[in-house]
Amino acid sequence: MRRSILLITPENNEINRFRKKQINNFIQITMPYLAAFIDESKYEITLIDEYNQRVPYDDYFSLVALTVNTSNATHCYEIARRFKEKGSKVVMGGPHATLLPDEAKEHCDYIIIGEAEETWPKFLNDFYDNTPLERYFCIDVPSLDNLPIPRRDLIGKRYFTKGAVFATRGCPYQCSYCNLKQIYFDEFRMRPIQEVIEDIRSIKSKYFVFWDDNFFGDIKYAKILMKELKKLNKKWAAQVTLERCQDEELLQLARESGCMYLFIGLESFSEESLQGVNKGMNDVVKYKQIIDLIHTYGISVQAGIIFGFDYDKKDTFKKTLEACNDLGIDGVTVSILTPLPQTPLYQQFKTEGRLLSQDWRYYNGKTTVAYQPKNMTAKELYEGYMWFRKEFYSFRSILKRMRRSRTNIIHNLIVNLGYKFSIRENDFGKINEDIKVEHY
Repeated sequence: MRRSILLITPENNEINRFRKKQINNFIQITMPYLAAFIDESKYEITLIDEYNQRVPYDDYFSLVALTVNTSNATHCYEIARRFKEKGSKVVMGGPHATLLPDEAKEHCDYIIIGEAEETWPKFLNDFYDNTPLERYFCIDVPSLDNLPIPRRDLIGKRYFTKGAVFATRGCPYQCSYCNLKQIYFDEFRMRPIQEVIEDIRSIKSKYFVFWDDNFFGDIKYAKILMKELKKLNKKWAAQVTLERCQDEELLQLARESGCMYLFIGLESFSEESLQGVNKGMNDVVKYKQIIDLIHTYGISVQAGIIFGFDYDKKDTFKKTLEACNDLGIDGVTVSILTPLPQTPLYQQFKTEGRLLSQDWRYYNGKTTVAYQPKNMTAKELYEGYMWFRKEFYSFRSILKRMRRSRTNIIHNLIVNLGYKFSIRENDFGKINEDIKVEHY
């Protein structure tokens, strides 16, 4: 007899409002990928993405599976409570469950800690046989060979943005605010190239994104993959580090294989800030040279910018805007520095007594400030961040940057306008000014 399983990609209302009008919101690949491991002779599968679907609270499921990141943890705990009241069993995994398993376990029946290629299928078999364990640990480094193709057929209400795929896992760097080293084994791994190509070939849309943490993490591998990818006539984007974009052969292959834009974590235009969070591989002096080179090959730059480093001051927002306009940055994903649990940054702020709350809703990096900045108040950080977002996506800035960049003009205009119209200041602004600072 088949059992029913509900897989949920959670997204709380606050972040959903924040993202809703942005154009380039591709599906998170985790749940469609995990669905591919499920034996449909044993389970009837329902996949829900809260970005554009409602959780079916009125229905009963034998098992509810949630992937939990830190900013959604409180929301996931509430989802779990409602389904447990109906008699469903709940299993949790993902970044937050891996970082804080004891906390997460208080809200679910079963927990999967770490990478799931081996533990998830084992749990599914055990649950079906009524012999599940409460905790499953990933002990050995999982191989990325012979992985199933994600169940994109289960994804609802998307077409252009359901094409996400990963070729590698991990990152060779050690940024102190990043939790990859605490979530994954510290070993950069690659999928067999032909398996990646078959995965991409199965995507019906012409557009897709690589969901890799650093697509250029192994340059030799990336070059071989892009030579094969060229044959598929697709359009794609990926996250990479700036210093690896000095390789012109790499950029040429990227463009020939359909690369439209690269997401690059610039983070800051301050050398001191970059050194302070162990991101010294970014050389501010070379920003212009490398970004101009990327534009030369017709590839757009979506820059990651973070505000709130200890060297940031109240004039940082204006200086960053001027630098982005001068460089012709095509778009930004701008965030507030967030001390995610178990990272070196979190430990630093905890030791210094600068954490403002243990309420994980404040740890989303977009609408809240979770710690006391060094050279400004939390309110000043938030207001500066919001000012930058508004000004960067003003018509004046958009036109200036597009004239400077001259790459993918129609696509960039659409994406920029999507970000512009998503900014609604009155929807946001939970600043932790009134929360008592405690030594957690």
